[in-house]
This record gives sequence, C-alpha cells and structure tokens, in this order.
Amino acid sequence: MNTSIFENVESNVRSYCRSFPTVFTKAKGSVMTDENGKEYIDFFAGAGALNFGHNPDMMNKAMIAYLESDGIVHSMDMYTAPKRAFLEFFQNHILAPRGMNYKVQFAGPTGTNAVEAAVKLARKVKGRSNIFALMGAFHGMTLGAVSLTTDRCSREGAGIPLNNVTHIPAPYMFPELDTIAYMERLITDDHSGVEKPAAIILESVQADGGIYAFDVQWLQRLRQLCDQHDILLIVDDIQAGIGRCGYFFSFERAGIIPDMVTISKSIGGCGMPLAMVLFKPELDIWEPGQHTGTFRGNQLALVAGLEGMKYFVENGLDAEVRRKGELVNKFIAEEICPMDSRLSHRGIGLLWGIDFGAFPGDPVKALVGACFRNGVIAERVGRDNSVLKLMPALTISDELLLEGLRRVKKAIAEIL
Repeated sequence: MNTSIFENVESNVRSYCRSFPTVFTKAKGSVMTDENGKEYIDFFAGAGALNFGHNPDMMNKAMIAYLESDGIVHSMDMYTAPKRAFLEFFQNHILAPRGMNYKVQFAGPTGTNAVEAAVKLARKVKGRSNIFALMGAFHGMTLGAVSLTTDRCSREGAGIPLNNVTHIPAPYMFPELDTIAYMERLITDDHSGVEKPAAIILESVQADGGIYAFDVQWLQRLRQLCDQHDILLIVDDIQAGIGRCGYFFSFERAGIIPDMVTISKSIGGCGMPLAMVLFKPELDIWEPGQHTGTFRGNQLALVAGLEGMKYFVENGLDAEVRRKGELVNKFIAEEICPMDSRLSHRGIGLLWGIDFGAFPGDPVKALVGACFRNGVIAERVGRDNSVLKLMPALTISDELLLEGLRRVKKAIAEIL
C-alpha cells in the first residue's frame, strides 16, 4: 500500500491517518473499506459528522438529483429553494415541537465558525468582552474558539496570548466544589479580579474532554445563574447534538433553552459541511453583512441535511439511540470493565468512553492500534488521551454494534 505521497507532501499536521495507516477507498453505513479490501467497523463517525453513517441512500440520491438538475451550488446567503425547504422543516419539525423560538444564522462551513459567530454576537449584545468556559472544553481551532478550548496542544498552536476567557473547573473535576456557587462568587465578589462575562459557553456533554455528560440539575442551575446575572448561555452542540445523546439537542434532557446554540457536523447530513448558530430573536442585532463567510449555507449540505432531519423525525431516531446506548452500557459494564478493576466507563446515547486513566504509561495509544488491527476505527480523548471514545453512527444495526464491541474487547485483552 503506497502512502509515500502523503508522507512526503502532506503537512506534519495530519493526525488521524497516523492512527489508521491505510488508504480508504469506500464506505457504506458503518463500514469503511481500504484499498486492500479490508473492512473496518466505524466507531469514529467522522468525529460526529456522520451520525447517519457513510453514504446514506436517501442523502446521496437527493444530492445527485439536485446536481443533475443544475441546482445552484454556491449562492453566498442568497435565497435558494434548498435553504427554504431546510428552514421550513427545521422550524416546523425540530424547533416548534420543542417550544424553541430561534433565529438561524448560517456561519462558515465548520463548527469553529459557528462558535466564532456566537461569541462575537454575545460580546456585541452585552457589551462585555469576557467569556466563561469550562476546563476540558473543546470549541474549535480558530483563534476565538481555541481561546475557549483548554487542551494544551491546541492552545500552544495559536502562537499568541489567548485572552478574554475565564476557565471554570468542570463539575466532575472537584466533586466537593460547587461550581455554580463558584461562578456566582466570581461574578458578584468585587474582589474576585474576574470581569463579568458576556456569556458562559459549554458542551452539555464534553466529548473530547473525556466523555462527561453534565448532571441535569447542574445544567438547570447554570441556566438560572445566567438568568439572574444577565449572562447569555451558549451550548456548543456541534459534536453532541443532532441525536448523538438520544435527543436532537443534547441539552433537551435538562429541559433548558439556551440563549444560543451552535450546531455543525451532522446537521449537514452525511459529512457535508454546514454550521449554524441559533439565537433568541431579541439577540439578532447584527448589521447586514457584519459577519459573513463565502461558503456559509452550503447548498448540498442543506439538501442532505434536510433528508437527515426527515429520517430523524420519521424513524424516531432519538428513542432508538437511547435503546442502543443501553446495549453499549450493558456490554461495557458486563464484558469489558470486569477485565480489570482499574477500568471505568461513562457515556450517554451513542457516545461512550472507556477510561484507562488509572493505568500507567499510555495504554490507549496501543489500544487504538489494536482496535485498528481488529477492524475497528476508534479514537482516544480526554486528559493524557486516556479514554477510548466509542461513537458509532446512530443508524448502526444492533448486530454490527455488538460485533464492534466484541472486537474492542478483544483489542483490550491484547493490550492488557
């Protein structure tokens, strides 16, 4: 298998290919195939961009038909038929049934673009520059978003000071610390040395931080804190949203409505790039063209994304994800964790982590390689990359899901 062109020409910044050193040629559903014909069960799902799996028939057919009709592919933010159809369905079948009243902004095509737009608008609305973010957060790699992100490697890549953000311990870090009370003290104490923030941004389920689903009561208290102190609540649902946690939005389980929501990845359907910011109508104080992007509102992503939303609603995918999540939880608890007393696991929906943090060295790097050799694609996350993240497509069959878990168990046995 010839990979020399990649190694000789492509930048050192490439990363996932180092963990999965093969040349992939096709993919369907939850199976990827390399040019030698070896098949791999995908427990990575494009880092959350492929919630509906690879090449879903309904999305491919819709995109092909649109292209063959000479439908407009690039339009900046002009009105188009795909955008109208997408917005109408999103409003009538996603937002309205959940009692949500949001304006929609199409940002540039990636998640970090949505985060940049949300934070920029929050500062504009409140006239304050500081933002509270949580330790363990990942919000993107552009300068504003990486200032919110906490992993050292990402931050060191910025090359400049990353200011105007106060990082708060995540609630799982110090169980004895009431982090809501801590934030309130920072806000109200005139000797805290911390500026009142325009917004608090968080992932209600930290994925890259190590798979931590925040407690429902904690999320409700955070909503109350923001209301009491005139602070906007921004939920970054880029990776944990679009059904990943068993709800279209990850925060639905807490019964809260954020002031802003950022979504991307799987809202584009099948890996097509699309990013959006949702915000309450009274926050829409943008001047026309004040925040733009050449590739905002990608037309093929709107076509595919509409099919994804239809599939979600028509097939009750939220309930299916919760059911499959119980299969994963049961398998890990009964088949994997008993293999070694130092193992632990946590997760929600179809987003799970097996924690090797109590082990010496770097076992998960070897484990990712063992999974790959056994025909499973999975990545590592968390502090010191000590957590194996399992994130299959939401549409994966029970049989393939369990077979992938059996292969993960075999890989763990090999490294143990």
